[in-house]
Amino acid sequence: MFERLSDGFANVFRKLSGKGSISEGNVAEAMDDVRTALLEADVHIDVVDAFLARVKQDALGREVTKSLQPGQEFIGIIHDRLVEFLGGQVQPADAGATGMPGMGVPGMPGIPGMGPGMGAGEDPILRVSPGPTVIMMCGLQGSGKTTTCGKLAGYLKKRGRSVLLVAADLQRPAAVEQLHTVAETVNRDLAGGAQVSFYSEPDKVAAYGKAVGVAVQVCQRAVAHARAKGIDTVILDTAGRLHINDALMDELHQINRSVQPHQIMLVVDAMTGQDAINSAKAFHQKLEVDGIILTKFDSDTRGGAAISVKHVTGAPIKFIGVGEKLENIEPFHAERIATRILGMGDVVSLVEKAIDRVDAAKAMDLEEKMRKGQFTLDDFLMQLREMKQVGPLQDIVGLLPGGTEMLKNTDLSKSEKDFKRMEGILCGMTPQERGTPQILNARRRQRIAKGSGVTVTEVNNLLKRFDEMREMMRKMNKFQKMLGKFGGKMPGFGM
Repeated sequence: MFERLSDGFANVFRKLSGKGSISEGNVAEAMDDVRTALLEADVHIDVVDAFLARVKQDALGREVTKSLQPGQEFIGIIHDRLVEFLGGQVQPADAGATGMPGMGVPGMPGIPGMGPGMGAGEDPILRVSPGPTVIMMCGLQGSGKTTTCGKLAGYLKKRGRSVLLVAADLQRPAAVEQLHTVAETVNRDLAGGAQVSFYSEPDKVAAYGKAVGVAVQVCQRAVAHARAKGIDTVILDTAGRLHINDALMDELHQINRSVQPHQIMLVVDAMTGQDAINSAKAFHQKLEVDGIILTKFDSDTRGGAAISVKHVTGAPIKFIGVGEKLENIEPFHAERIATRILGMGDVVSLVEKAIDRVDAAKAMDLEEKMRKGQFTLDDFLMQLREMKQVGPLQDIVGLLPGGTEMLKNTDLSKSEKDFKRMEGILCGMTPQERGTPQILNARRRQRIAKGSGVTVTEVNNLLKRFDEMREMMRKMNKFQKMLGKFGGKMPGFGM
């Protein structure tokens, strides 16, 4: 995502890097390039004009820090304005700060939020007491509203909250059945937490359109059901339309007035560009939505919707959908998105992803085995599978500083295939062979190669890699013990 914006800003910074100071002349030239980058990324024209005005005001009124170059100073200005337009709070960096706090990157302007405690903030989903908390989901047909209801339910489930999904979309064919399937999938695929419950009144689908307020009554009874069952959160999946019209808004107004949801979430397809901004603006004017969820965010290479929607509508972006799976939803952090756009990566989100998806007990057990030199092919297989849980290599690299640039020159699809082949080879071994690789003679290696559909050379290469890894761990452990004699410690060993 953000490829066009990132390329555009990188070009601006390259031009400014050779300048001796920030002047009105080179700022004007930079502004033209920034305007082009924003417009090509499908940012709303009103947002472009407002953004450029703020950046120009900041740039001409700022003295360049002695230890910085104009290009580096300009990155800090652009970053602060991006955070503001994305809906975040810009906190002033400490006087004289010349590095990212907590990131150890010298020569960069202080960027708040990258040091200790980054990512801390209020929960994007309210929790009222006594419950239930009622969330009304709305949006146009095709925006991914029903799937997003399931993603939101999974997000809350992992945080220990009980959820009731309510099928209030009585218009679209099979919408009730789809939401039911989504609820079952959340319970099957996302471990931990309470079961996600489902509420529907299938017999009311036929009555929809013939009687006024059928969907409203379904929502009212669903909330009463949740209250009686002690369910924490209710998510109402309301009907959408192919376009905004009076019938859609009337029904949403009725539900809003009768049920009085604590939060109204608008689901918007980020891929629709300017249409996403216009529909979000229209919904917000009619309903005063509390937050926006941008879907298909991972597919939007332009990123214009993310920058425009908060400034144009006034409604904050609460979540972004970053994939097709039900766990692929993330709270929206303006500062993190700003650093991604500027090619600085998003290490904190990567760490959070790893913490969320990697089994901590297994990781500790693996570290202990590494320390004792007891690492086996079984552990190697587990490590490969844990890495897959974090996400595709392309996504992981994209969150690293400079990762966007790296991806342009690297074909990670080959590495992904290599991982799959290695997993296949390891699965072709018996538990005894993975536990004691020393017994893997020529005959066994031929059998493994044939069973996993690879060559004997590939099996030999994997075993060679494994031996090299074990040797490296042995040396690191030896060095760690040596440091221990002097009271030192190798930071991050086994992480």
